[in-house]
Amino acid sequence: MEVAARERDFVRVAGPDAADYLQRMVSNDVEALGAGEACPALLLTAKARVIAPLVVLRRADDDFLLLTEPGLGEIVIAQLTRIRLRAQCEIEPEEHESVLVFGAADGFTTDWRGAREALDAGLDPTLSDEELELRRIESGVPRWEREIDDRILPAEAGLEETHISFSKGCYPGQEPVARLHFRGHPNRGLRVVELDEMPEYDAPLLHGGREVGRATSAARRADGSVVALAYVRTEVPDDAPLALAARAG
Repeated sequence: MEVAARERDFVRVAGPDAADYLQRMVSNDVEALGAGEACPALLLTAKARVIAPLVVLRRADDDFLLLTEPGLGEIVIAQLTRIRLRAQCEIEPEEHESVLVFGAADGFTTDWRGAREALDAGLDPTLSDEELELRRIESGVPRWEREIDDRILPAEAGLEETHISFSKGCYPGQEPVARLHFRGHPNRGLRVVELDEMPEYDAPLLHGGREVGRATSAARRADGSVVALAYVRTEVPDDAPLALAARAG
């Protein structure tokens, strides 16, 4: 078993209307969760831009814990409180310690492929931040303020399969998400790519001399090679060679 520390903000949503309210506010089917179960979800604008990525943990019938990225807890609280209206639920911060667990059944479903998340487990990290970042990039896991921001639609970041239910009822952003899913396709998508050098954030990527994407995260492997995450136009073949644009100056 391998363990990595994970910085988090935590928001409690609890009360008689907590399940119904969250079901109407986030992108995944939280009412289907049993006690102790969790699912990734998104809090979106009406135009399907990401306000905050979440993991929703159901602790009891009327008690949910939202796990989000550092610095987003207050934003989630403000957004949910602003349009709560008559829904009977409390929305408040909590404090916990979170870890990612690889290779074990500990914890609950999270937003990392091949990992689970555990709270207040007293587990000491065995992976450094650098090792975790390399693993994240090689696994194609998007990160807030790198691959996920208000410029990105969920489908572009590959979040449809994990963070979105297409069978539940309405939520903010549901219409454009469904329209893109059923009637079209994103113009770009997140890929794992190999590069000759470390790119800066948002560095343009070229194919055949034409700009086709941008790099968002990168790490160097032990053998010195560079692996990166990048948004690349969908018409570019997966095996197409990509190059960094020449730096100004």
